[in-house]
Parts: sequence; C-alpha cells; structure tokens
Amino acid sequence: MPTILPIKELKNTANISQMCAESSEPIYITKNGYGDMVIMSVVTYEKKMRMNKVYRELEIADMQVAEGKVVDAEDSLAKLGRKYGL
Repeated sequence: MPTILPIKELKNTANISQMCAESSEPIYITKNGYGDMVIMSVVTYEKKMRMNKVYRELEIADMQVAEGKVVDAEDSLAKLGRKYGL
C-alpha cells in the first residue's frame, strides 16, 4: 500500500528521510487533498530507473522480433567463434 502524506509533514525532514530509506516504494505527497509530489530514496530511484531501462530494451526487442529482425542463435555464435578464434 502506498504511503501518502500531507505536504505539511515535509517539515520533519529527518523523519521523511528515514521513511524513504526504509521504503522500496515512492512516498506520495498531497497538497489540499490532491497529489502534488512523489519522493523516494536515491537507492529506490536508481532501481526504478534501471528497471525502466530494462523494460524499454525489452520493448525494442519485441518490436524487432515482430518486424522479423532476428538471426539464428547457432549461426550467430558460430560466426562470432570464427571471428574471434573460439
């Protein structure tokens, strides 16, 4: 379940920092009852960015397969083996 805090809670920065460090999910900040900001630890942010990159690369790979831009794995490995003397 996401953590949702009113913006006035940001006054206690040490508590917010600890909450971010202990959570693997973002913390949602509301202003006047509406979503305003999202905060998270640097570790969580970097993990999310890495996963976004993986998802983007998988989407590109899926599109390449759909377009027929594929090569046979055995042929490709044999070609690399000949190129590098393996």
